[in-house]
Amino acid sequence: MPTLGIAIVGAGMIGAVHRRAALLAGAEVRGVAASSPQRSHEAAQSWNVARAYRDIEEVITDPQVQVVHVCTPNHLHRAMAQAALEAGKHVICEKPLATSLEDAQALAALAASRGLVATVPFVYRYHPVVREARARIAQGDLGPLHLIHGSYLQDWLLDPASNNWRVDPALGGTSRVFADIGSHWCDLVEWISGERFAEVSAAFSTVIAERGAVSGQSFSTPTAASTMQPVTSEDVAAAMFRTGAGTLASLTVSQVSAGRHNRLWFEIDGAKASVAFNQEDAERLWIGLPDQREKIFVRGPGAGSDDQRRLSVLPAGHAQGYAQCFEAFVADTYRAIEGERPQGLPTFEDGLRSAQIVDRVIASARSRAWTTIG
Repeated sequence: MPTLGIAIVGAGMIGAVHRRAALLAGAEVRGVAASSPQRSHEAAQSWNVARAYRDIEEVITDPQVQVVHVCTPNHLHRAMAQAALEAGKHVICEKPLATSLEDAQALAALAASRGLVATVPFVYRYHPVVREARARIAQGDLGPLHLIHGSYLQDWLLDPASNNWRVDPALGGTSRVFADIGSHWCDLVEWISGERFAEVSAAFSTVIAERGAVSGQSFSTPTAASTMQPVTSEDVAAAMFRTGAGTLASLTVSQVSAGRHNRLWFEIDGAKASVAFNQEDAERLWIGLPDQREKIFVRGPGAGSDDQRRLSVLPAGHAQGYAQCFEAFVADTYRAIEGERPQGLPTFEDGLRSAQIVDRVIASARSRAWTTIG
């Protein structure tokens, strides 16, 4: 197959992650489009790529680009992904797929109608021990599920001086913390457990009423703020779910939990065993067994399920993490473009499913009532 030509729209932290993964997967980064022509030129020079695109129109008219990576703020996802798909380009679009359910529906339908590969980076699916957990549940090792519970905790917005475009609903969407990180947990748990959430009871809280008016890069050290502005998006959220099979699930999400940098954690308890995973200790899967026994499965290419072995690209004891997950996701997307069907590749249909959950969670938080997800 000829080398894929890609363009990256958005030159922030996540754009750089996409670039690295694309290069490692063997693609050629043809160019980059950023928030302004000047910023595009700066990014092109920094990344050593040939073109600094003026805007999305220049990107989609480049005949040497087959794949567009959309890495912009959330409110731009619909328009940019739609333009790329309509131009016949394959798309990787950052999550959330869109800031409204209607826009996510439109994008998923467009991708399907055009027969194009369109994926969303729910990359925590690519931790090898996550694949191991899914395989064990699928083969019945846990038995019927009794309970699903967990959290996704961060601390990068703990300081009131911290701010970011995600805090602004006009740029990030109506929901911040749930749509941003709760969506990852929900995608992961539904995919691993094989059960889908059918209804939800949720609550949101904004615990920092004002933030510094200066916006910084995600996860950056805040600068002293002389001017403050009100916050309307949530800092923390809690949700109780019931799956279609009747299993209860609970989730707590936060971006203001001191010392928790990126702690996505879940436990799935069954009649015969339990499994638990912590993204900040991603080499290990905890397994609870009857008679007060427990064991640890350690990531590695020499044991476990076929998919766990495939994704264990380093020997045991040589830590893998988020970067390798992203690299595997991008590589699988490109394999799908070449005609393969990689297991677990998250598509626009998964992005739409996430948008459905977020939409119903927002509705439940507003109504303070159990709400059907569908």
